[in-house]
Amino acid sequence: MLMPSIFGENLFDEMMRFPFENDFFSKRSPLYGKNAAQIMKTDIQETDKAYELAIDLPGFKKEEIGAELKDGYLMINASKSFDQDEKGSDGRYIRRERYSGSMSRSFYVGEAVKQEDIKARFENGILNLSIPKVDEQKKVAAPNYIAIEG
Repeated sequence: MLMPSIFGENLFDEMMRFPFENDFFSKRSPLYGKNAAQIMKTDIQETDKAYELAIDLPGFKKEEIGAELKDGYLMINASKSFDQDEKGSDGRYIRRERYSGSMSRSFYVGEAVKQEDIKARFENGILNLSIPKVDEQKKVAAPNYIAIEG
């Protein structure tokens, strides 16, 4: 039987849930429902001098997104919050599908990459990052000889 849907979600999801099913055991995110696995989709392109990342963050504002470089990992996080008690200007809400929550993702970029070398730009719901290619300093194994006197 075909069910009407919007964005891949069944319109009757809430009515058809079993009483014992809860969000702890299901694969639903309170922020994006069944579509949570499709959030923060990332395209990575390699150029001669850098890696270019394009991360989808639809519905977020620049102020709700953070990027941090720590121990060779680039960590991207986004969080959103809505006031659940808020009333609409024309009355009460019948259904609210937008919730507060956060998500994050990390990428190993190497310990030689410095924070000031990474360029970031956010526009039209896409976070674009440019991470320069940096040659890792190869550690030369110093001989561990012990001097013998005599």
